[in-house]
Amino acid sequence: MPFTCNICGEESTQICARCTKDACDNHLCEKCLKCSDCCECEVRLSEPARPMVRAVVAESVAPGIPDPEPDPEPPMPGPDPDPYPDPAPAPEDPAPIV
Repeated sequence: MPFTCNICGEESTQICARCTKDACDNHLCEKCLKCSDCCECEVRLSEPARPMVRAVVAESVAPGIPDPEPDPEPPMPGPDPDPYPDPAPAPEDPAPIV
């Protein structure tokens, strides 16, 4: 009865000694019989299917020169004027001088 590897999906006939998931020959350690997820051996199980991609450091940036600080944000505008201002008070009549 064919099973599929829980790691890559290929056909498998064995299970991991620790987690009991199905594992193909590429993902089962010959030394401890654990899958590559559970194996703690320092031996690489197989060559990676794809070459590892390493981060590329931008060479155009000169070392030791910090990035310029961004421009400050413009100040926030004040509140909107009152659309219905109170009417101005009427001038009072001056008191007569006696």
